[in-house]
Amino acid sequence: MKAPEILFLKQEDVIAAGILQMATVLPLVERSFVLHGEGQVKNPTKTTLLLPPGEAEWQAKFVAMPIHIGGGVNQPGLKWAAESMENLRGKELPMGIDIVILSDAATVLPVAIMDGTLITAMRTAAAAGIAAKYLARPGAAVAGVVGAGVIGRTLLMALPLVLPELAKVKLYDLNQAKAEALAAEFAPGLAVEVVDSAEAAIAGSDAAFTATTSATPFVKDTWLAAGSFYAHLSACEAEAAAALNTDRLVADDWEPIRHHPASLFYGLAASGQIKDSDVDHLRDIIVGKKPGRTGDQERIFYASRGLGCQDIIVAQHIYQNAKRQGLGQTLRLWERPLWL
Repeated sequence: MKAPEILFLKQEDVIAAGILQMATVLPLVERSFVLHGEGQVKNPTKTTLLLPPGEAEWQAKFVAMPIHIGGGVNQPGLKWAAESMENLRGKELPMGIDIVILSDAATVLPVAIMDGTLITAMRTAAAAGIAAKYLARPGAAVAGVVGAGVIGRTLLMALPLVLPELAKVKLYDLNQAKAEALAAEFAPGLAVEVVDSAEAAIAGSDAAFTATTSATPFVKDTWLAAGSFYAHLSACEAEAAAALNTDRLVADDWEPIRHHPASLFYGLAASGQIKDSDVDHLRDIIVGKKPGRTGDQERIFYASRGLGCQDIIVAQHIYQNAKRQGLGQTLRLWERPLWL
């Protein structure tokens, strides 16, 4: 028997295999929502390890996401996601450093190990974009983005592809120079206006997105107008009233959101202010089990914590492309297993 081979893909290989092609990532992520809505995805709740323990004190976070995607994909895998506050402060390493492992569904042998950092960045914005595609008001022309970091960048890649009448993006970051540099990267193809406050980015926008590391809520209920769509992509960027006063609350996966101690929704769910029945899942809207937007004046709040199935479906695509292109380095788990 030939020794089992594992394809190792460094970040440069993942880029060469097409990870930065948002037009390809968007339909893959949408397909993961469809398969999840059809019951073809096993996506258990994430397991999180904090060092030191405690939501307020952690300096390093490790999250394990085991996944199986069925429905013709038949791909088991694991995303190992990690974040470091030291990296955020030092600015020499990415705050988030992720790895994806793909396995064979029959033999359970690992077939690929790859950098997952860019996969996370691309699928996160793609998922928010798919949410906007289904939930933003038709004709949405103005988008607001708070956060000019990694996810802010990939949002700027996704939004023109999902909002066909998008005319302008208002961008805000605490670091104005960073926001201006990012806006310049997307000119002249995308009109990005750097504004001087989070309120200026969000208020008056047809679709708004917050992608920050803030530990303090800053999005006010009054900023979110009738008919707006708001994507809350971190744990606690919005005040409670913004969620309580929305016409519609939609989640990518409600269970891990409601049980996440750092989440805006943790206390609201525990106190009964938001019930499970108050929340719809985007996957159910996409497959037609639940209605989408019901009118131009409906205000929709979309809560996301991220789904590992999105990483795995994108990683499978990258792995297949890499094999076709002859990318990566071959590793062996063993030459011959010692014990059978």
